[in-house]
Formats: sequence, C-alpha cells, structure tokens
Amino acid sequence: MRTIPTLALGAILFLGTAAGAQPRRAITFDDFIRLKRVSDPRLSPDGRRVAFVVATFDKAKNTKNDDIWVVDVAGGAPRALTTHEKSDKHPSWSPDGRRLAFVSSRGGTPQVWVLPLEGGEPHQVTNLKTGVAGRPVWSRDGKWLLFPSPAFPECKTEACNKAKEEAQEESKVKARLYDDIPVRRWDEWRDRKRSHLFVVDAEGRKAPRDLTPGPHDVPPIDLTGPADYDFSPDGREVAFTRVDGPAAWSTNAEVYVVPFPGGAPRKVTRNPANDSYPRYSPDGRFLAWRAMQHAGYEADRRRLVIQDRASGALHDLTAALDRSVEDFSWSPDSRALYFSAEDEGYVSIYAVDAAPGAKVRRLVERRFTHGFGVAPNGTVVYAAERAHQPPELFRFAAGRETPLTTLNAAALRALDLKPAEPFSVRGARGDTVHGFIVKPPGFAPGRRYPAVMIFHGGPQGNMGDDWHWRWNYQMFARAGYVIVAPNFHGSSSYGSAFQDAIRGDWGGAPYEDVMKALDHAVKLPHVDGKRVCAAGASYGGYLVNWTATRTDRFRCFISHDGLFNLSSLNAATEELWFPEWEFRGTPWENREIHDRLSPSRFAERIKTPMLVIHGEQDMRVPVEEALQLFGTLRRRGVPARLLVFPDEGHFVQKAQNAEVWWKTMHEWLARWLSK
Repeated sequence: MRTIPTLALGAILFLGTAAGAQPRRAITFDDFIRLKRVSDPRLSPDGRRVAFVVATFDKAKNTKNDDIWVVDVAGGAPRALTTHEKSDKHPSWSPDGRRLAFVSSRGGTPQVWVLPLEGGEPHQVTNLKTGVAGRPVWSRDGKWLLFPSPAFPECKTEACNKAKEEAQEESKVKARLYDDIPVRRWDEWRDRKRSHLFVVDAEGRKAPRDLTPGPHDVPPIDLTGPADYDFSPDGREVAFTRVDGPAAWSTNAEVYVVPFPGGAPRKVTRNPANDSYPRYSPDGRFLAWRAMQHAGYEADRRRLVIQDRASGALHDLTAALDRSVEDFSWSPDSRALYFSAEDEGYVSIYAVDAAPGAKVRRLVERRFTHGFGVAPNGTVVYAAERAHQPPELFRFAAGRETPLTTLNAAALRALDLKPAEPFSVRGARGDTVHGFIVKPPGFAPGRRYPAVMIFHGGPQGNMGDDWHWRWNYQMFARAGYVIVAPNFHGSSSYGSAFQDAIRGDWGGAPYEDVMKALDHAVKLPHVDGKRVCAAGASYGGYLVNWTATRTDRFRCFISHDGLFNLSSLNAATEELWFPEWEFRGTPWENREIHDRLSPSRFAERIKTPMLVIHGEQDMRVPVEEALQLFGTLRRRGVPARLLVFPDEGHFVQKAQNAEVWWKTMHEWLARWLSK
C-alpha cells in the first residue's frame, strides 16, 4: 500500500499568506455559490483526454447550468466543449474517440445529442416526448446508443407515448389513482410511466426502439449503479438490472440480458439480495456486477462479482476486502478491474485481477475520489476533493498524483479554508470511533471557540474529508466555530460489522459515540465546552432529535428533514424496505422497537432550543415529521423555529433557497452560541 505524496496543488493554493498578499478571509455564501463544481470524469478510449462536467450557479436567476469540458491527460488548459444556457451532462465517448454523446436540455426536454470532436456542431439524436433519463452508452461498433427513458407500459411506439403524455398534460383533472405502492419517490409523485431502455442509431435517422417494454422499471428506481445497462462487445445483447418483486419493499434487483436488436430477456442472477451495475469485459469473456448478500438491506456490502459467460462460473473478487464497491471499470485489456470504495472517511481506488483468489491492491488512498477512468497504459484519472479543496481532476501514474484542473484556484486564494484534522475516540462497545475536526478561519492558538457537531445521514453514510456542496464544513466554520464531525456506529467505510451494528440500535451506540466525541472535543484547548450546538439531516436529524431527549449538554440543535415519529414514518416513506430492515419489521410486527427508538415517545424530556427545517416536497421523510416535532416543541414551551421550503425535497438545491438556509442556521447558532 502506498500513500500519495503531498500535493503540489495544495502547496500552491493553500500556503499561508505570502508577503504583500491580502490576508485571507472567511468564505461567504456568494463565494461558495460561485465555485465551479467539477464532476463526472470520462476518459477517452485512447486515454489521452478526459471529458467532465462543470456545474455553475447563477444566484440572481436562481438557476444551475451544466457544461461539458475536456482536458488532456498529459496536461494543458481545460476547455469548454459546450456553453449552452441549458444543461449538458452525461458525456460518453464513442469507441473511436471521435464523437461525444451527451444529454442536453437545449431543446426543451432532455435528449441525446452527439458532438463531432473533429469539428462541427452537435446534432440531436432523439426527440422523445418523455425525454431521456440517464447516460447514453455506445455499442462497441459505434453505431448505436443505449439509454433510459420514461414510457407507458402499454405503449409500443413513440406515437403512443407522445399521445398519452400530451393527454395527461392537457387534462384538467389532476387526480391520481393507484393500485399499488410506491406512489411517490424522493420529491415527486409517480405517474403511470416506467423507465425503459431504448436504443437509437447514432445518427438519429430512425425512431428509438424500446428494448424492455412492460411494467418493470429498467433500470430500477433505487439502488442502482452509475449506469445499470451495457452493450456486449459483440453487439448481440444488452445487460441490465430490474426488480421483479414489489418495488416498495424489495431490494432484489437482478441482472438480465436481452438479445439485440430485441427479444425476450433472460435472468442471469439468482441472488435474493441486490445485484447492480452490470459491465462486460472489453474482450467479451466476462460479465461483472456488484452483489449484496442480505435481502431487504439497502446498505449491505457490495462485492465485485464476475461471471465467465461461457461456463457460467462465478467469482467473488472482493470477498476478502471489508469495503463496499462503488464505481468500477474494466482495464482495457480485460485482465483487471478497478473500483472505488469508501475507506475510513475517504474514497480510495483499488485494483484486482480478474482471476479467482487474486489479491486486491489499493492504488489511491487517503483521498476522497468520485468518478474515475483507466487508460490503456494504466494511468488512472479521477475527480478528488478535500474538506478545504473543492473537486478537481487528477491523474495517478507511477505512484504519483498530478492535478489536471485548477478551475477554482483564483477564487480560493482569497479564502481562509482549514483542512480536516482526523481524530479518534473509544466509543460504544469498545470500538474505535473516527471523525474530523475543522478549525475556523482566522484561528488563533490560545483562544477558545464555540463548536458545532455535525451528524451525517444514512444512517449508513459518513462524514469524510470532502467538500460537501450542502453540509459544508467551511460554511459552518466561517462564523468562528470549530466543527466536530464524528463517524458513529452505522457509518460506512469502517467495515461491515461497524456499519451493520446500528440495526435496531439507532439511539444506542450512535448516541454513546457522539457523546464520547463531545467529551473529546471539549477537552481540546481551543474548544469552549459550554458553547456547543449540534446539527444533522435525515438520520442525522433523527440523531439530533434523539439526543435532545437524552441530554442538556448542548446549547441548541438544528434538525433538518429529521425522523421524529417512527411509527407514522413507516408507511409514509416511499421505500418500505428501509424502516422494515432497520427496525426489524413493521410497527405492527415489532411495536416495541418502534416505540423504544422513536424520539416522539420521549418528547417531554426535550428542553434545548431547536431549529427545525424541512422540504415540503420531501417524500422520503415527509414534512409531517417536522410538523409533529415543531408542534411538540412549541406546545411544551421549548424555544424553536420552523423553516419550510415549499419547493424543495430532501435536499435544498436552489441557490436562493440555499442562501436562506445558511442565513437561518447561522442566525440560530449565533443566538445560542454567543457569550
């Protein structure tokens, strides 16, 4: 195992103030929202160029726009390939590297477009009334493009889909009639359409063809990979995943293949748990995918499995690695697979040979990566970030990391951004609990600062050394707070036993962990232990609500989209497998655990002031949870505020809403953390 050297980029961007330079200052919301958001790196087939997406926000217009950029892997200035006022995203290289397919909204609805890279304008390939809902994937001969699009199950043609969509739009009756669940997902009501896989010729001369007609969502609406579909190298079949059971309470997605240009699908897997993200080896010998083991568990460890297509033999390549596979890619010569996995608050990149018993090698570690590609010469290109560095692109070769982009360098030079400092404590059950501490801008040794603890969601998530675009350490620290971010039991990236320990114990070990992290923080010479608040979202909001019923050591709380009444949440959330796994059954099957772990059952103990925030369109944790919590707080006379966003779901995404979100939270923190 090799740890990458200190980055030259970090030395350039984040040294102390040079002689004659202006003192660095705290980040503001306007600074934050103006930063370019780099994501989705896609390496060209020859490994010489990488296409990627750059998102920018316009606060005045309250809009977000995505453009596609490209940079040479050998180095040089990145350049924009698209500059349209409408979003362009999901870049996909043609096999010969001469064209780039992408999804653009420039025509109104998202459609597949193709850009010739040797000159010329992009041309539109699809014109589907219901639009395109994911990344286009090329056939190996460059003649076809595969992509998902919403379709009515009974329709066989685009004319049928168009007519039904237009009738639905024009109808004065907006009532919805359902016979089964789920009826909602994340932030929208489901209609009668289902996701289907379509194929279209790369020139767009013919109408797209539906390869997966019928009542199933392909790919599934949840628990999928970056693109859960792929063309076989010989062009004779397409692999995809779908859920055959009840979509609201089954995690059992299976891998299927369907003949191309059409035919009956054939099931490849027989695993009762989730299988996802099928990928053919370039030579066509193997089909790889990610496999879970426990039915009904959405956060189970994902193993990397390959199947010999001729013999049907299966090999689990990561059985010995206690980490969950995220993204993965075949090496161009089909001899190895590269994959990313959460790893103790980071996202490392690994490699393993495509052979039984092969040893997993960790290539890039102690970095928070997302998205990567592997060149024919073994160079790895990826996006990476740190708590004090927004995402940029890097290449890794011969044990050395080199920056490819520095799009935010000029903006960052003026800002005082502190790195995340890891810490660990002895937590519940005698286990080691890790976390990160971030100091405020202008930090002065010898001074004591108020602190804000941040609880992550999931609960199988983690607080990492990353630049989070919502729960950003620097944006919390900017007003002079030390940030404490513990990774309590249930956190991902620390192994299956640590992660799985939270089942049926939401308020036990995690609460003990955060209190021991608090004990550690208040002993630090720069933390004022009498002025500490805690904030969290989703499960983090639950942990805030639970902690409020257990202690008065905090000055205040911020609960965003937090769970309060577990019994009422159970049938209202749209993914029923989640509470049924976590609480070992439904409320009528296991009422004791729902009562024992529900903050609402202990509401008479809450005395600490709380800011409650929720998105009205949140259908994962419905807004009624916030209304019950806020109503209970005020009825009991506890100081509280309620901030509701009618146009947001589980996440605050609009620029102007985000500004209000940060302003309201900082006003609340200032009110209770000032001397």
